Amino acid sequence: MNEFNFLVQQMMLFSVPLLVVALAGMFSERGGVVNIALEGIMIVGAFSGTLFIHTMQANNGLTGYPLLIVALLIAMVSGMIFSAFHAFASIHMSADQTISGTALNLFAPAFAIFTARSIVGIQQINFQNPFRIESVPFLGDIPFIGPMFFQKTYMTTFLGFALLIVAHFVLFKTRFGLRLRSAGENPQATDAAGISVRKIRYAGVLISGALAGLGGLIYILPVTVNFNGDVAGYGFLAIAVLIFGQWKPKFIVLAALFFGLLKTISAAYTGIPFLFKLNIPQIVYQIVPYVATLLVLVFSSKKSEAPKALGEPFDKGKR
Repeated sequence: MNEFNFLVQQMMLFSVPLLVVALAGMFSERGGVVNIALEGIMIVGAFSGTLFIHTMQANNGLTGYPLLIVALLIAMVSGMIFSAFHAFASIHMSADQTISGTALNLFAPAFAIFTARSIVGIQQINFQNPFRIESVPFLGDIPFIGPMFFQKTYMTTFLGFALLIVAHFVLFKTRFGLRLRSAGENPQATDAAGISVRKIRYAGVLISGALAGLGGLIYILPVTVNFNGDVAGYGFLAIAVLIFGQWKPKFIVLAALFFGLLKTISAAYTGIPFLFKLNIPQIVYQIVPYVATLLVLVFSSKKSEAPKALGEPFDKGKR
């Protein structure tokens, strides 16, 4: 039972960042803007958040959960600002959305390392992690599910699932969600109804940036205390989760849990005696998530329910 609890606890830590970043991609792509800059936005969010935590801890500033909450907000704002470049290039300048996203992905790690060296003196940003919750009061004592979901966890895990509910509500139960989906399916009809497609798409990309920046810090906190300008390709893996989840929150969460399980096996198989005793080479476990990603995309691509106008710059004169 302890091994199963460990597996679920680790799976939550790997799945929630994927869930949040895939939801980020959903808001952008539901509006018709391809956002492969998720990797770069995650890096910027993680960089700004960890730099703030490092600075506060070095100068005896904020501590505890106020420090974590402010750091998460800073990660969101920095991600939103960074994504504004992608929005401007894609929507205002009608640039190729793939090239714009690729440029941001290449720029982000260089920016993080250069800025860290300029401020901290080295490219690694060290920080202490006092944010892990050993046991949530009352909930952690519930038999069976308590040890799995409410022990050795983080506040950000519950935040991720709260965002899932909010995202589903916003996308399918609000006027903004309807307009966002309309802009991604038939922007000309949306424009004919008197709705500004550009404003709706800007809003989608900026929300996407805020969530991806948040996801960057959520990913970094449980896995390291030394940010080095890298999120291990999690932004690209989140794109696979988004596609596998068919751009719908209820399927995205299942895809995130699936890929989170694979990442758990890849990263923590030595802590699972059953897997460790199989004597399978380490490299096999490490490539499992990426091989699974390729297979899933191959078999799911024919049933894609991507927005029909995804990746197409809006032309007001086109009918």
